[in-house]
Amino acid sequence: MIEQIKILIVDDEPDILEILKYNFEKENYLIYTANNGKEAIVSAKNNNPDLIILDVMMPELNGIETCKKLRSLIGFDDTIIIFLTARNEDFSEIAGFEAGADDYVTKPIRPKSLVARVKTLLKRKIKLINDVSQISIGKLIIDFEKRIVIKNKKEIILPRKEFQLLKLLVLTPGKVFTRDEIYQNIWGNSIIVGDRTLDVHIRKLRKNIGNDYIRTSKGIGYSFNPNID
Repeated sequence: MIEQIKILIVDDEPDILEILKYNFEKENYLIYTANNGKEAIVSAKNNNPDLIILDVMMPELNGIETCKKLRSLIGFDDTIIIFLTARNEDFSEIAGFEAGADDYVTKPIRPKSLVARVKTLLKRKIKLINDVSQISIGKLIIDFEKRIVIKNKKEIILPRKEFQLLKLLVLTPGKVFTRDEIYQNIWGNSIIVGDRTLDVHIRKLRKNIGNDYIRTSKGIGYSFNPNID
């Protein structure tokens, strides 16, 4: 028997909770709801959802802080998180993605469009899972199951997007990925991210694993350098 996919919807507007719950239950998802960030964390711990839809502006604890707290918990590094944000909110997409979000949707929400986006994200998550569990390259050991990098016998815990970026590059060492290819693989076609987003992640990845592992092809993109002793 296939286990139902679990979704947690978090919003302080009851009407939004009701309409989204109705539309997702029609697709046979198991739905949990919460009215604020504190309730969301409790519900997430109790129910271990596969995906969380999280309003940005909420009482008690806003969406950004809630997302950060969730990502710090064991077992939530792979949980898909989508932000809901009103058009007039002072929302920084870079801040949102660095907090650990996978996507964001602006209000007013079109339920059918959101359901389609959720399906795409869930399929992409399944597709990213492969048989490679660990590789050793240069002075790095990269464990894909544990999501850790070991350098000189020291464990390095990378933020989620940085690990995904490293995984994309290292599985095809030497291949130059264009910026568009990286955005498509890591953030997806449905997400619009600023030009600085990738630069920030590359800079932080280099800081964590060493400058020489990630090569820049000026005007094209980035690749992983396999020729490091």
